[in-house]
Amino acid sequence: MEIKKAQDKIREFDNARGWGDSWNLKDLSLNITEEVGEFWNLIKWVDDKKQREIINLKKEEVSDFIGDSLFLLLKIANQTGVNADVSLNNTLDEYEKRMPPEVMKKVGHANKLVGGVDNKNERLYIL
Repeated sequence: MEIKKAQDKIREFDNARGWGDSWNLKDLSLNITEEVGEFWNLIKWVDDKKQREIINLKKEEVSDFIGDSLFLLLKIANQTGVNADVSLNNTLDEYEKRMPPEVMKKVGHANKLVGGVDNKNERLYIL
């Protein structure tokens, strides 16, 4: 499903239940935090190899996390009047500039060059 269609479907879902004007951004943000915490509990304190093993064993839980998180994010987009499709495309465009493949492949992992690079090919932020 395309992002815009998903956002529209969630708007229809909320409107059908009388939730269309329900501004509960704090609660939605807390729900997202809870979802991330549940996912983190699956993989915390283990290395990459073990994380992959756990994810393969807990695929349904991971799928639930992704679905719940997307649902909550798109509800926030609806409540704030943000077009999630445009937001994602803008973010991807920005990341393309800040994290060019030739630089990021040399670094090997995104966390080693958190902010990407600026137009002078300098690091913006290093952990």
